[in-house]
Amino acid sequence: MADGTDQKSSNQMWGGRFASGPSAIMEEINASIGFDKKLYAQDIRGSMAHATMLASKGIISPDDKDKIIEGLNTILSEIEAGTFEFSRKLEDIHMNIEARLATLIGTAAGRLHTARSRNDQVALDFRLWVKEELQKTEGMLTALIAAFLDRAEENADTVMPGFTHLQTAQPVTFGHHCMAYVEMFGRDRARVRHAIEHLDESPIGAAALAGTGYPIDRHMTAKALGFREPTRNSIDTVSDRDFALEFLSIASICATHLSRLAEEIVIWSTPQFGFIRLSDAFSTGSSIMPQKKNPDAAELVRAKTGRINGSLVALLTVMKGLPLAYSKDMQEDKEQVFDAAESLELAIAAMTGMIRDLEVRKDRMRAAAGSGYSTATDLADWLVREAGLPFRDAHHVTGNAVALAEKKGCDLADLSLKELQAIHPDITKGVFDVLSVEASVASRTSFGGTAPSEVKKQIAWWRGRN
Repeated sequence: MADGTDQKSSNQMWGGRFASGPSAIMEEINASIGFDKKLYAQDIRGSMAHATMLASKGIISPDDKDKIIEGLNTILSEIEAGTFEFSRKLEDIHMNIEARLATLIGTAAGRLHTARSRNDQVALDFRLWVKEELQKTEGMLTALIAAFLDRAEENADTVMPGFTHLQTAQPVTFGHHCMAYVEMFGRDRARVRHAIEHLDESPIGAAALAGTGYPIDRHMTAKALGFREPTRNSIDTVSDRDFALEFLSIASICATHLSRLAEEIVIWSTPQFGFIRLSDAFSTGSSIMPQKKNPDAAELVRAKTGRINGSLVALLTVMKGLPLAYSKDMQEDKEQVFDAAESLELAIAAMTGMIRDLEVRKDRMRAAAGSGYSTATDLADWLVREAGLPFRDAHHVTGNAVALAEKKGCDLADLSLKELQAIHPDITKGVFDVLSVEASVASRTSFGGTAPSEVKKQIAWWRGRN
């Protein structure tokens, strides 16, 4: 239990309504300074904009405004220098800064909170932080996309097996496979940009929930803080956490994409596949088995998806039953977002490094590309195109050819013309032009297909985008 002096100090921030200090348990559950101090820069920036607006409208004096700005700059310097003393008794970042401002400049500090509430203040701080984090994520995704474009360009004609059900399906190129991830992370980046647009409204001035009777200029503060415009409903403003949920949703989808890629990296780097080698920078050894090179970075990227998904579910659960407008439950929003943002940043950075550093083993990819009768569909298509068979009949004939190749223990291209004609008499020697994996890949020239020529077109299109 805090002593009487500390209780009084804490209660001065609340006013005369509370005669006794909070219990130790209440203090513990109520305090958020342990995590919301991360919002210090946004809180100070918002307060400076608010003070400037108040002075411009004659609500506070220019002298008080100057003192407030000077004091806030001092506090910013103290926090960044690590000399600022955060107090749990003052609950949150807003009260910690306000109390220190009062110590620095006296009564002028009390004028700063005119025409605002902690409700719109925290909504502003958090929205600014999420906006900045989304902008950072956008840049990181752009770097990851660029890494994939480089690898795709280098490997536009590197043949590898394409899979469905993790079984060999048809030959593709590694460049085409890389471009699949460009599409995925490109959608993630588009979602980030849309989210920035959605949240680009300033909450400050909504006050507790009903707005204010002071003649404030919310458009002025919105412009000063880099927002498109102010929010349009004061109740929604202080109760909205859609921007945080949207961030977590985007993070979860992006993390899922990263996890799928991580899984492929783990598989491809095994001796059984051997499609790639990871650099030492993104691998670890075994404490007992000296031959091991473990893809730990990829595995950890895969695992962080669970944390990020959990953060989304947690905040959805917090918000699902809250009446309008503000409830203290919403204090539980920030830790989830902060943790997910840190995990996502780390995962994107690690994956970008892995993609840039990995060694592509073209020989192993090429050898695997022809396995599993991957050109069977090409044989069926040839029968439709050249022999005039309905596709279902061609499918049946091709199945017989695969069965014969399996019995002989050879590839389709190793069957003789005589053996193929025994299955269907209209097969000619021209069929061998489509039974190699290179011919198969080159033939897939439909828009978005795996043909090297088409892959290069898609690379050029993506390089032309911002």
